[in-house]
Amino acid sequence: MGRDELLDRPIWHAFTTRQAALAEQAEGALRLRGEYGIFASAADTAPDSLAALAALVPAEGELAVIQAEDHPPIPGVVMTPQPGICQMVAGELRPLPPPDFEVVDLDDGDAPEMLELATLTRPGPFFSRTHQLGDFVGVKAGGRLIAMAGERMRLPGLTEVSAVCTHPDHRGKGYAAALMGIVAGRIATRGETPFLHVYGHNTGAIALYEHLGYRTRRQMRMWLLSRA
Repeated sequence: MGRDELLDRPIWHAFTTRQAALAEQAEGALRLRGEYGIFASAADTAPDSLAALAALVPAEGELAVIQAEDHPPIPGVVMTPQPGICQMVAGELRPLPPPDFEVVDLDDGDAPEMLELATLTRPGPFFSRTHQLGDFVGVKAGGRLIAMAGERMRLPGLTEVSAVCTHPDHRGKGYAAALMGIVAGRIATRGETPFLHVYGHNTGAIALYEHLGYRTRRQMRMWLLSRA
């Protein structure tokens, strides 16, 4: 399977391969377990697959679908379109000087602060075990986590950079670029290609990512799914 085919449907290809153990599987559909996130996907557009996806939508709360192409209606499900998403893939990563601040690896002991920072800054859906989707690094000040970046979806040969965020009181110090560089460098060292998703209206973030060596591959579509 080619890279473009994988990236056009990243949820399906991440959670049926490298991260399959983290998903609830049904015949023709899947959803990421709730403590990790809200992603879901059908295998294809066959009626049985759409029905299987509908059965995974919780009575309370939402799931999220991200893919390149339009999605057919799902019987019994409300599909709420979200702002367009730009999918970017790393080309030649820009070399960055070593940071002049300490960067630490984050683990389960940091989970409450990671969730607190993500809730404050809203880099994307983040739940109690989202940090276990991949490796995370961060910056602390006064013993408190003030910036972080990490990994989310892992596809064959590809890993998504995600949860890039900085506390509002500590922005403008180069934390995001430095942390992204470290995360992407580790991904590349494993022989994989970093990629990411960003809302198309977030022009500031897109400019930063382009500066770091990412290029837009294509525009993606996103829907939130809820019970009708």
